[in-house]
This record gives sequence, structure tokens and C-alpha cells, in this order.
Amino acid sequence: MGPAARLAALLAVLALRAGDPTGAAARGDTFSALTSVARALAPERRLLGLLRRYLRGEEARLRDLTRFYDKVLSLHEDSATPVSNPLLAFTLIKRLQSDWRNVVHSLEASENIRALKDGYEKVEQDLPAFEDLEGAARALMRLQDVYMLNVKGLARGVFQRVTGSAVTDLYSPRRLFSLTADDCFQVGKVAYDMGDYYHAIPWLEEAVSLFRGSYGEWKTEDEASLEDALDHLAFAYFQAGNVSCALSLSREFLLYSPDNKRMSRNVLKYEKLLAESPTRVVAEAVIQRPNVPHLQTRDTYEGLCQTLGSQPTHYQIPSLYCSYETNSSPYLLLQPIRKEVIHLEPYVVLYHDFVNDLEAQKIRGLAEPWLQRSVVASGEKQLPVEYRISKSAWLKDTVDPLLVTLDHRIGALTGLDVQPPYAEYLQVVNYGIGGHYEPHFDHATSPTSPLYRMKSGNRVATFMIYLSSVEAGGATAFIYANFSVPVVKNAALFWWNLHRSGEGDGDTLHAGCPVLVGDKWVANKWIHEYGQEFRRPCSSSPED
Repeated sequence: MGPAARLAALLAVLALRAGDPTGAAARGDTFSALTSVARALAPERRLLGLLRRYLRGEEARLRDLTRFYDKVLSLHEDSATPVSNPLLAFTLIKRLQSDWRNVVHSLEASENIRALKDGYEKVEQDLPAFEDLEGAARALMRLQDVYMLNVKGLARGVFQRVTGSAVTDLYSPRRLFSLTADDCFQVGKVAYDMGDYYHAIPWLEEAVSLFRGSYGEWKTEDEASLEDALDHLAFAYFQAGNVSCALSLSREFLLYSPDNKRMSRNVLKYEKLLAESPTRVVAEAVIQRPNVPHLQTRDTYEGLCQTLGSQPTHYQIPSLYCSYETNSSPYLLLQPIRKEVIHLEPYVVLYHDFVNDLEAQKIRGLAEPWLQRSVVASGEKQLPVEYRISKSAWLKDTVDPLLVTLDHRIGALTGLDVQPPYAEYLQVVNYGIGGHYEPHFDHATSPTSPLYRMKSGNRVATFMIYLSSVEAGGATAFIYANFSVPVVKNAALFWWNLHRSGEGDGDTLHAGCPVLVGDKWVANKWIHEYGQEFRRPCSSSPED
């Protein structure tokens, strides 16, 4: 098998082939890339058009009903209207025998709603699936956890971290957008259905609070009610061990629905439990946050994300410096790249303005039609997972001359051979709602890794280009090295994954922090060991 064939085989294994772009629009994956979420605006605009036509039809129908109502009412209000008048008597009989039946059974209302339903059914296949709603709800919970966001604040449209009595504004939107009671209920219900009462309770509590404030109001679009929220919250508290709260909420439920036998049985059950164990009345159940998947490094990871991209202070560490880099390459002599050394062990540098706005936009545009849900290796399979939320596409350098130029630039700057099979094709990634990639290594840590199928060794280096900016979040966190780098638009982050001995550098464990607000795009160029023998010579010292 030749080098090109081996590279093609690797990309097939990674399951991110450049296939039919229509496959990128698979339902259930909308939430996993912001560009897909943005595309969902188009079908909603079509639905708005349908609803506008429906409303105009209904307004005309209601105007006509109002005319009929006013006509009949005026006859009843006129005390001088005798039924002895045969004309009036006739019209009364006709109204009661014919006119009212026509009004009540008018087809105009059903025709209007039928047209709306038919239009919706045509658009329905382009709408997000229920899996997208679940994914978006889990994204809010992820942001709530990683950035320690207050649920009440989120419901009001405010992004605040609350630690004890300290409140920190993480992001101030130009326009506040608050969530409804039904919105909060849906987030809470997703957690509830997963048995995750740690997240379910605060969201359901907010739903109950908002439903109470608007009780008696009817909103067509709402799926839930105060009774639904009370029902779920009561059982969530019971499952969490707080029987007293469960009893109080169940009793409140019965005020609105006194004939509900299931809730009446629950009240008796909770009363019995409290009578048998009076200490339950004052006991506060401590609900542990679920750690799925289990991460030993979670506290460090989230702490680095919360700093929103803190870096070492250069004036405190003289060995960290900035310079104009040419790497002795003629390619860069007339246009050197601004280099910022971020960290020494592991060696991490940031190249500012590596691409310009037009180049970044072009790369995003080339990748967008081919984006598919990002996957990770699980044995011999490639699977989408909750700890990596994004969509990816692989771009061959034959797709556009810009990609050839980009390879030349990367090669000149790093001094490495970035042509296949010594490097992989450019991978372009767009993160989704709360998109992230939890701590991982870029290099293979197992000899059975699919990366070795390229027959060009392990990933020796990573060159990651930030193709967009974000308003908040999305930093690249190096866990064991204990620092994070914010998203810097058009800049490129470079680091060595392997020591010169070929051993993996454990300090390169890194993560893409959840995007709090914004649309994050990156492009990855992974460079392999083979082909670099004289460009980065080997060493037997594990320190090199």
C-alpha cells in the first residue's frame, strides 16, 4: 500500500471522509456545530411566513365573526325589536336554524389551520430532532458546571459565576434574552429523564417559580404546566433524599389537581416516611454532581477554563518572550510571523496573524459543506461521544490552492515536512452549543491506535489555527502544565506531542474548553514522526 493509499485508509478509519455534503445535515446532530444551528434559522423563517399567512386568514375570519356578533347583538339590545314583525321573526328563525350552524361549522377555520399544518409538514424534515433538544439542554448543564453559572441568572439571560457570596459577570450580552418557564422545564426534564437530579432540581425549581408567577395564563407553544413542573420536581427531590420538599411540592400539586390519585398516594407515602423518621424533616440531602465520563483531572480542567485563558506573565518569566520568526526560511524573510512563547515544558508557542480574515473565511467555507459529527476511537470503531461536541471535515490540499499555500507556510515556520503521508490532511472543526473536547492527547497512547495505519509513526506535533474569535470561553487548556490559552482569531498554536526519544509528552494533555458564547472554528494540522528524522533529530534523553 502506497503512502497516499495509507493516508486515505486512515481518514476512512477516522470516519471523517469528504463524502456527500448532504450527509452533514443528519438530524440529531444540529446542536453539535454552530454553523448547523445557524442553518436552522432558514426553516424557522419559512414557518414564520406560514404563520403570517395563517394569522391574516384568521384575522379576516374573526373580523367577519365580529360583524355577525355585532349585528345580532344590536337586535337584542334594541328593545323596540318585536318578534311580531314577520321579517324579524323570519330572520330569527333563519339565524337559529341556519346562520349559527354555518358560523359554528364554518370550514374557513379548518382550511386555515390545514394550510398551516400542510406547510409545517413540508418543513418538518429540515427541523432539529428531539436529540438536538437533548443535546442543547445538556450543553446548558455543561456550561452551568464548568463555568459555575447560576441557573436563576441563566434563566434571566445573565452569565454569572456565583461562588458563595461572590458574583462575577462572565459575559454581558448586548440584549438580555430570558428563558420561559417551559424552557426551564425542558432542560430540567432532560436531566430528570437521565436520572440526573443534581441538574434537574435547580432547573425544575426555576420552572416552578416562573409557572407560579404566570399561573392562569395560557401559551399555545408551551408543552408543560405548573402541575407538570411540580410533579417532576417533587419526585426529583424524593429521589435525591429530600422527602420533606417532596411532600410540600406534592401537596401544592393537589391544590391545582385534587383528583390526582397517584399524587395523593405519594403524599401518604411521604407522610408515612417522615412519621417513621422525623429527622428527615430537617435533613438536607447533599446531591453529588455526576462525573460522566469520570475525569480525575476535572477540577484542574474546569479551573483553567474558568480563567477564560490565563497565561503566564511574561515579565515574571524572562525565558518566555515574543519575536518575529523567520526560522531562516526564505519564504518568511519578507513577511516574518509574530511568535509568542507561551510555555517551555511542554514547548507551546502562539503565532499571531498566521492567517488573515479572508483566508480564515475561505477555509471555513471550504469545510462547511463536508462537516460531520466529530468522533473518537473506541476500539476499532469511531463513535460520537458526549465529551467531544463538534463537527469536523478533512480538506485535501488539492481542494484549493490556498491549502497548498497554508502547507508551505506551516512547513517554513516549523521546519517540518507537512506533505502526506508525513502529515495528515487539514482538519477543520466547528464547535457546537457549549462545544468542547475534554482532556485528551493528540498523539496515540496505544500501539493499536488507528493513527499507526498511516505507517508514518505517531503525531509528533500539532499545529492548530484559530479561524474565528469567540465572545467567551473556548480556551485551550493544558491540564498538567496548568495553563490555558484563549482563542486568538487568526493565530496558530504549536506544540510538540512527543519527546525527541519518541515517547509521548504527558504534559501535553489538553482540552478545548466549552464555548460559552460565540462560534469557534479551528483547523488542525497533525505532523507525524516519519519524514522529520533530519528536521527534528532523535535523542535518547527522555528530557529532550
